[in-house]
Amino acid sequence: MQAEENQFTVQKRRGIIVWVYSLKQLKNLKRFGLVHYVSRKMKYVVLYLNEETFDYSEEKIKKLHFVRKVERSYRPDVEMNFADRIGTRAAYQLVEEEEEDLTPDIRLAEDV
Repeated sequence: MQAEENQFTVQKRRGIIVWVYSLKQLKNLKRFGLVHYVSRKMKYVVLYLNEETFDYSEEKIKKLHFVRKVERSYRPDVEMNFADRIGTRAAYQLVEEEEEDLTPDIRLAEDV
């Protein structure tokens, strides 16, 4: 009975890179999400924030006085299913723009 009550749910998260002037205020960043990595040499912090409160947290982090720049991860927005395109001609096709010939000179294994 108790195993049914304690269900684990996966939280949707998104990564964010926070460039800072000083790492003295690292504890302030810990309250926004999970600190994944800290680069003491280059002075940046990789955080994982919950997807539901991501926009709100990002704006709050940008307003902190010790933050230089904030970069968000676009990995959740990218289509990661490449199984139907790998090894086919569709993987090497480019969208033609304004009558330019953008055909790449790539030989596939099936043509060799």
